Amino acid sequence: MILTKKNIANMKRVERLKMINSICGIRGVHLIGTKSPGNITNLAIFSSVTHLGSNPSLLGFVSRPSEQVKRDTIANIMSTNYYTINSIHEGILDKAHKTSGKYLSSISEFDKCGFNHQYINNFYAPFVRSSSIKIGMKFLQSIPIKYNNTCFVIGEIELIEYQYETLDENFKDGVGVIGLNSYYKSSKLKDLEYFRVNNNDTSTKN
Repeated sequence: MILTKKNIANMKRVERLKMINSICGIRGVHLIGTKSPGNITNLAIFSSVTHLGSNPSLLGFVSRPSEQVKRDTIANIMSTNYYTINSIHEGILDKAHKTSGKYLSSISEFDKCGFNHQYINNFYAPFVRSSSIKIGMKFLQSIPIKYNNTCFVIGEIELIEYQYETLDENFKDGVGVIGLNSYYKSSKLKDLEYFRVNNNDTSTKN
């Protein structure tokens, strides 16, 4: 099947949303924790967290448009400069998915969805106690994307806590998502050596 730009534009809204949200395949999912200046905690599931560099240690994520729909996560980040990124494993997946609901700003998703807060080293924003990997972030920059009115949020890692000594173990029950609500298990296939090309090798194949 071939879909042109015109075909995609002519799709019904929900059909197009499902298609474009799914077309890149399995994406990682995380819980982003924040706290308002009034000490109300917030927790929301995101599938757009991405690595930007290791020195400095930067991660980014996409925040959707906020004019019509309230976005407590980005509002809290812009107000306080701090947030957390927490891994999701199979044991907490159902609760994590519920954080995608549109709760009132006065209601904490931690409480409503059954998560326990954890504070580490006096970091302002709350971590998810049951996550295997917890990352404390400091906001650096928000880049507006004019084509769809989203913004790309960039932060620097301030601290990391993980449950198991070997980093790989912390991913063993990890999950990913296709689209908005189809979740998949992730499992390791193999380790491959870093591939280097020898540009000084002048030999040719027959």
